[in-house]
Amino acid sequence: MAKRNIIVMGAAGRDFHNFNVLYRHDPDVNVVAFTAAQIPDIDDRKYPASLAGENYPDGIPIRPEADLIELIQDHDIDEVVFSYSDISYQTLMEKAAYVMAAGARFTVEGAAPTMIESSKPVVSIVAVRTGCGKSQTTRRVAQLLQEQGKKVVAIRHPMPYGDLSKQECMRFASYEDLDLHKTTIEEREEFEPHIDSGIVVYCGIDYETIIRQAEQEADVILWDGGNNDMSFYRADLTITVVDPHRPGHELSYYPGQTNLLLADAVVINKIDSADPDAVQTVRENIRAYNPDAIIIDGASPLAVENGDDVRGKRVLVVEDGPTLTHGEMAYGAGVVAAQKFGASELVDPRPFTVGSITKTFETYPDIGTLLPAMGYGDQQVKDLEETINKTDCDMVIVATPIDLSRMIDIKKPWVRVRYDLEEIGRPKLDDVIGEWLNRVGSGA
Repeated sequence: MAKRNIIVMGAAGRDFHNFNVLYRHDPDVNVVAFTAAQIPDIDDRKYPASLAGENYPDGIPIRPEADLIELIQDHDIDEVVFSYSDISYQTLMEKAAYVMAAGARFTVEGAAPTMIESSKPVVSIVAVRTGCGKSQTTRRVAQLLQEQGKKVVAIRHPMPYGDLSKQECMRFASYEDLDLHKTTIEEREEFEPHIDSGIVVYCGIDYETIIRQAEQEADVILWDGGNNDMSFYRADLTITVVDPHRPGHELSYYPGQTNLLLADAVVINKIDSADPDAVQTVRENIRAYNPDAIIIDGASPLAVENGDDVRGKRVLVVEDGPTLTHGEMAYGAGVVAAQKFGASELVDPRPFTVGSITKTFETYPDIGTLLPAMGYGDQQVKDLEETINKTDCDMVIVATPIDLSRMIDIKKPWVRVRYDLEEIGRPKLDDVIGEWLNRVGSGA
């Protein structure tokens, strides 16, 4: 029987995981290529032979998603496996239509077949969209587990943007580890807060290898999800974060609705800054689609050191990159801080952008009067620094989860916005974590 020719559509994350757990050792499958989207400069590479296994001695090419139809026709492709996240149902099915018209099947893999079992209890933190507040929720859950005397090891959704052959399994316990692995701004945004709390973080490409190493030093594994992707591990407790600033998105984005349906508890974040009617819409959708889930009301209050310095200033707001790009948010914590502390104007960075930052605005024209903290490589970090310093403003408001000044030299007055999850009323996350720990007992 001839092998099935497959293309895996991805964005340097879920695609590699699906290949590793489903296809790498399957003698009946020939993965012809990966395609790449969402993230800049991740195409025109190879998934290296050292990771691809004995069936792929030359590795597997990674091509731009724009080449997909040509690849289907040139390589007699039988099946295209969609393998990335945070995409609307409308867009997902448009992609399916093109694939099917080109003559191939279009497949979306389920959650369970791609989830790896762990010998340790797993708490999974996921979301229905990028930018819901998953990171601060993860930090809060980690804190609660630590207060219960548990050794927590976080495993982060993959962000393999560099040399793939060196990223099979990476361990981060210090800032030196971040430098050693040449991490991007996006990676640092996720790793630094864990390191600051004394939590070891793993990330990489082969999540079977990663979990087996993490189990050696953990009482509890904390899955720190990316975008709105599903967990790579079978979770004993799933906490899903939703965003009332985008009501209805919990039912219309892939695979965010899957995360809603899988949730044991749902955190409605940003209640303090959202429209009450939008909060109610999200609450009703949770009740309609997952009536057994515990609902936790939450806020992400802002803390700005020297916030009074913002008053009356023309400010450039730098926000978390993915939240503004494929997360499609029109604003974030930086804009809220600018309004709260009385900035006179939000300065538009677009007349001052350079290089890859200019390209980002061309790719995502709806970003508006904000600057996404893009930094997927050394050159993009330099372009970000130059854009910030060229922008005609009085002050910069940095609303990324990290101290951006560790990576770039901001030659203007700047303030940093911090935000953590704060639960409102009952139930709280400590109720959920406490009940769960009682249930799993000594296993944690």
